[in-house]
Amino acid sequence: MYIAFLNPQGNFDAYDRYWTEHPDFGGQLVYVKQVARALAARGHQVDILTRQIADPAWPEFADRLDAYPASSVRIVRLSAGPPEFLPKEALWPHLVRDWVPHILAFYREMGAIPDIFTAHYGDGGLCAVLLEEATAIPFTFTGHSLGAQKLDKLHATRANLAALDARYHFAARFMAERLSMNRSAVNITSTAQERFEQYGHVVYRGAVDVHNAARFAVIPPGVDLTIFGSNAVAADEAATHAHIRAMLARDIAAHRRALPAIIASGRLDPKKNHLGLLQAFAESPPLQERVNLIIFSSALPHAARDIADVAPAAQEVLAPLRALIAAHHLEGKVSLFAVGGQTALAAAYRFFAARPGSVFALPAWYEPFGLAPLEAAAAGLPVVVTQNGGPSESFREGGVEYGVLVDPAAPADIARGLLRLVADATTWQQFARAGQQRVLDRYTWERTAQRYETQFAAIVSGPVRHTSLLPIPPCFRPVTAEQSPPLEELQALYFAESAP
Repeated sequence: MYIAFLNPQGNFDAYDRYWTEHPDFGGQLVYVKQVARALAARGHQVDILTRQIADPAWPEFADRLDAYPASSVRIVRLSAGPPEFLPKEALWPHLVRDWVPHILAFYREMGAIPDIFTAHYGDGGLCAVLLEEATAIPFTFTGHSLGAQKLDKLHATRANLAALDARYHFAARFMAERLSMNRSAVNITSTAQERFEQYGHVVYRGAVDVHNAARFAVIPPGVDLTIFGSNAVAADEAATHAHIRAMLARDIAAHRRALPAIIASGRLDPKKNHLGLLQAFAESPPLQERVNLIIFSSALPHAARDIADVAPAAQEVLAPLRALIAAHHLEGKVSLFAVGGQTALAAAYRFFAARPGSVFALPAWYEPFGLAPLEAAAAGLPVVVTQNGGPSESFREGGVEYGVLVDPAAPADIARGLLRLVADATTWQQFARAGQQRVLDRYTWERTAQRYETQFAAIVSGPVRHTSLLPIPPCFRPVTAEQSPPLEELQALYFAESAP
């Protein structure tokens, strides 16, 4: 098959520069790249379509065509709007007026067009809707995260809705997401919970029936075992281990430096609940006796000491962490420092997995899927994860535990889960083995690609029968693309008490 991924936000280059360094360069880039490469390895022709940028600050995104080393996946960059980088919220009119026509022109020029599109995020989904209308080529839609949940987290009210829409363009996003899930051949989610909780939000009622199993496929993402496998060795493995030892020498008391550790990694975001984890550690003398607490984040070039150099969003997390460390006299037991890039992170996981008693912790308030704990499990660390969201499916099935689930709102429960692994060597080893085997059995990119392939083959082999199609509104038509959806429509969707 000839498969094209639609991912206008963020960008791709052959060497994965800028990953995690901008809000638009998040996990969906990893996801799209890995699935695309795995499909190409299975013999399919694969394009990743993204936006071309002619901007001195982003020189890697200027060429029209690119490719990943040792892969047949082609990166196709096509212009949309002004040449400079634009945040994803500003792309909507340019996608309609420029990017979709440029995709059609590109394939006419090439003399071949994909058998199927797979769209990612609402902006990619909108483009797939418009491409299908022009070509009758079907598409799948992978939302990753939907706008309604983001608006929920911003505590939207009728009073502040206009201001939030002006900043984030929620009206356009909701309409694009509704069209995408309504007109796709299949909606792909990472978990069953995502299907019912995210797509079942009142905003999406009338667009898709979450109880119609034929409209959904659960396809979880995978772990790159060449990076995170317990037997992998990164080019910077030794350098990463030396960096960790240096950071431990800087922050951890000398008599504690050989102890195992509780490891948390990822961006400093309040929803990741680093504060709840630190609170659990602070209130548990048995934990403090047995382990140190280590927090990795690329937002911490100078750890907790130089808060002025940290981005404002990270400061919101870092300031209360520092206050709690001081209040509970945890100096010498806690270290916060940067570990840059996936290969270094994997090397860091292996460093601590070699110390029995070390545990990966993710007590997030809610985690849509939770790839990070699966990566840590692949490297050999047992995991303690939030019970809210995807980890409740990936680390527990049919009464069998592959990780320890905890209530993120209860520091005592987080401490209980950690102590369950830290305090007993046999339990630690059992969970380390079970979590790692769970990844090998179910969560590799090869398995993800196989599941996509099965869906694509079924769609391409038979006609897609749409029912109850939503109309494409004027704001998503080239002539009127600059128009914004009326605020009244956003209010009617978000504050509806029944299906629109």
